[in-house]
Order: sequence, then structure tokens, then C-alpha cells
Amino acid sequence: MASNQASNNTQQESKFTLSMNHDMEQQQISLDHQQVEEKEFDYSKRSQWLRAAVLGANDGLVSTASLMMGIGAVKKDIKVMILTGFAGLVAGACSMAIGEFVSVYSQLDIEVAQMKRDNKRRIKGDNKDEKNVLPNPAQAAASSALAFSVGAIVPLLAASFIRDYKVRIGAVVAAVTIALMVFGWLGAVLGKAPAIKSSARVLFGGWLAMAITYGLTKLIGSSGL
Repeated sequence: MASNQASNNTQQESKFTLSMNHDMEQQQISLDHQQVEEKEFDYSKRSQWLRAAVLGANDGLVSTASLMMGIGAVKKDIKVMILTGFAGLVAGACSMAIGEFVSVYSQLDIEVAQMKRDNKRRIKGDNKDEKNVLPNPAQAAASSALAFSVGAIVPLLAASFIRDYKVRIGAVVAAVTIALMVFGWLGAVLGKAPAIKSSARVLFGGWLAMAITYGLTKLIGSSGL
């Protein structure tokens, strides 16, 4: 009898231990799954922000380089070329910042109005979390201006210290080509697209913009208008 009772107690303890271990494993799996979801969510938000920054930098790169190539088609003076590029950088950064500020502020007004309508339909609660996730127009404007400036500074730096006209044009094209490939690759990685196709597409678009600007400016400048 004592042996049977001891055996039953051992079996109950074993079942209890197995049950506890199973519960702990389930809790650990649940925690791991939750952490993975949080990481994926954070990565998704981060990748969207980074992708927007890459696109802004690409805009600054292509527009400023095209302006410099256009003025370089009719003016060989390095000072004129650098001033044109700098004016393009400032004008583009301001345009991006103002446009983003107006756009995000409009979105903010819509979301605030929606929150007010929702609060009328339910008991007023703690809106601290909702306020934290509202868009920030000033931050969006600053980010857009910074991203544009980062891209625009590439052709400016490439042309700043080269006096010879042909070498300067070649240096700008080479620097812009490398930057376009890098931006295209980053955009592909963040957007989970084929890297080679994306880089080639961005590179071809940048070359086309510079070639069209250079060609048309050369044509108009040589016509004596």
C-alpha cells in the first residue's frame, strides 16, 4: 500500500511538473511572438521613414545636378556653376520643407477633427497616447529639407575644387552616378524590391534628367536668346 501511494504521489508530481513546464513554454513562446511582432512593426515604420528620406535625397541629387549641368552647358565659369547649384539646394530644400509642412499640417487638422468627433460619441478618456502618435508638421518639414540637402550637396562637392571645365563636368557626372546607384540600392532594400532593377531605373532616370537639361539649355543658349 505504501509503495502504491508513493507511486501515485510520484506520478502526480510528474504530471504537475510537466504541466508547469508546458505552461512556461507556452508563455515563453507567446512572449517571443509578441517581441517579434513589435520588432517587425518597428522595422516597418522605420523603413517607411528611411525610404522617404532616401527619395528626398534622390530628389535633391537629381534636381541640383541637372541645374548645374544645365548652366554648365552655356557657362564654363566654376563660380557660376557653384552658385547655381547652391541656389538650387536652398530653393529645393525650402520648397520641400514648406510643401511637407503644409501637407502634414492638413493631415494633422483632419486627424484632430476626427478625434473630436469620436470623443463626442463616447465617454472622454485618456488621449495621451493618441496625441503622441499625431503627425508633427515641423519635424516632417525639417526632415524633408535635410534629406534634400544631403542629396544636393553631392554634385556641389564634386565640382567645388575642380577648375578645368571638362574634368569638372566629368566629376559631377561620376559623383552623381555613384550616389544614384547607392540611393537606388537603399530604396530597393527598404522597399523589398530587386536591387539591380531599382538601381538601374534610378540611375537611368537621373542620367536622363541631366541629359535633357544639358541639351535643352545648350540649344537655347547657342540660339542667342
